[in-house]
Amino acid sequence: MKKTLNKILQKISRNKKEPLPTRITSDTVAEHRERILAGGRRFKYPIQYAKHRLVINAILISLAALILVSAIGWWRLYIAQSTSTFMYSITKVIPVPVASVDDQLVPYSDYLMRYLGSIHYAVNKEQLNLNSEDGKRRVSHIKQQSMDDVIAESYAAKLAKEMDISISDEDFELFLTSQRQSNGTEMTEVAYQAVVLEYYGWSSSEYRHEMKSNLLRQKVSYAMDDDALTLANNLSGSLNADPNQNLKALTEATPAQGGSKATYGVSGWVPKSNQDGGRTASAAKLEKSQISSVIKSTSGSGYYIVRLIDKSDKQISYEYIEVPLTAFANKLQKVKDENKVEKFITIQ
Repeated sequence: MKKTLNKILQKISRNKKEPLPTRITSDTVAEHRERILAGGRRFKYPIQYAKHRLVINAILISLAALILVSAIGWWRLYIAQSTSTFMYSITKVIPVPVASVDDQLVPYSDYLMRYLGSIHYAVNKEQLNLNSEDGKRRVSHIKQQSMDDVIAESYAAKLAKEMDISISDEDFELFLTSQRQSNGTEMTEVAYQAVVLEYYGWSSSEYRHEMKSNLLRQKVSYAMDDDALTLANNLSGSLNADPNQNLKALTEATPAQGGSKATYGVSGWVPKSNQDGGRTASAAKLEKSQISSVIKSTSGSGYYIVRLIDKSDKQISYEYIEVPLTAFANKLQKVKDENKVEKFITIQ
């Protein structure tokens, strides 16, 4: 019994750890270091061994968050059809499409920019009540018009690449300068941008983007419509041979050239500052009964031949022949008839 008790006491004595000296000396510093490092290893090694598990979990969480955000964004754009400025900002960063035309994607951001600009004008300048029945009908019309415009501009961009057509920086700046000119004076760029912001709510970069798209569409329309140019030149040649011809009778007697048919019109008395595609500006440079050469519409609608009827200090009256551009519109309509236009949202 005594021997057994001694063995137990000896075993307990062997297993008992020696207490850590309270004072660290040069003789005990190594022992202290080892004890501290040994205590930290039990925290280090488990994380080291499970590091691949942490990476996988982080990737899975990130993918789940991305899928959730994408699903919410898709629902907001394509199901709820949100037109908020927040979603517009998102589409400017993430280039998602709103439609496609002949395999050319139409940016959702372009559609929202055009729509929001038109709504801004209708609400602030026309006092449109968006909650009224008339306002709801107008909103639907603006949505459809915005969709048609951006589809046409995207198709024009596609044709421009095929035809190697582009807008140089110099031509674009000249175009912007002409937009700021009125009544012989030119607004400063800052003042003109303030007007654009007031009317459409567009920033300078948004306005420049919209104008460049319009200008490219015009350039493509003119480049591909040989019939309209031929008809305009034929009419101008006939008038050069006999300037006293009746413009209305000449227009009615002239057959169509391809898809282009000339039309006749009279302005009546209009202000000299009248914005009508350049007809008034051209007529103001003529003498009474004088006829202009073929001029391009500044709005991109076609060609004009103008004869001045009379003018005063502030007003002017003229008659004109218009040869509209039809080739681009006809080609776009053909693409639509062939079901090559797909809209990713439904507009009532």
